[in-house]
Amino acid sequence: MRLKQFLMPRAKKNRPTLDFENNLFSRGAKLVAGMDEVGRGCLAGPVSVGVAVINIDCVNPPENLADSKLLTHEQREELLPLVKSWVIDSFVGHATNQEIDEIGLTRALRRAGRRALAGLTTKPDHLILDGKHNWLMPEKETQNMFEEEFDDGPLSADLEIITQIKADMTCASVAAASIVAKTTRDQMMTELSKEFPNYFWADNKGYAAPEHLEAIKSFGATKYHRVSWKTFQHDYMII
Repeated sequence: MRLKQFLMPRAKKNRPTLDFENNLFSRGAKLVAGMDEVGRGCLAGPVSVGVAVINIDCVNPPENLADSKLLTHEQREELLPLVKSWVIDSFVGHATNQEIDEIGLTRALRRAGRRALAGLTTKPDHLILDGKHNWLMPEKETQNMFEEEFDDGPLSADLEIITQIKADMTCASVAAASIVAKTTRDQMMTELSKEFPNYFWADNKGYAAPEHLEAIKSFGATKYHRVSWKTFQHDYMII
């Protein structure tokens, strides 16, 4: 596994392009994957990581493709089948709220990302990771084989990871991954909301919306809440 960082100009009007990916293809890449996470700041539910794989033949991404955070629920749902038909493979990995409480958010995010890669049937040789830190690998001071195995296995030595700030806004493959991750997690939270309707997860998706915070005060924490977080330092009953 190798790590590189390239700087590319931001796409106009926040619309991602294939400029970054095509640069990698010109350098010899065969299968390029974009990766993005969702649910990092939620109070309930999993953290989820999406990955989307393309090759040099995946031209003309969906016209309205954008970072999922810039789109409405309806726009994301409309784009999902277009994204899945454009990429050659995609998958979403998750780490539960219990895992977040047990091992911390960063390591849970790494676990979800590795699960996303493990779920692919088409293995990429290059991976564009949104952000400036390679959170798929343990920090140097804590890196050891036990931690790496516990986080769903070591990464392939042939995988080249490229960190790119704002990649979800500039790189089409990462924007595609963000759509797959966001729609998948939203569907999960909508289903969980049927079990605990008082928390309005179908609307707030587990984020700290006023009605969600009020429900926590009134009814306590559920088995899907991240009880290690500061919001739950009071003695909330788990229901």
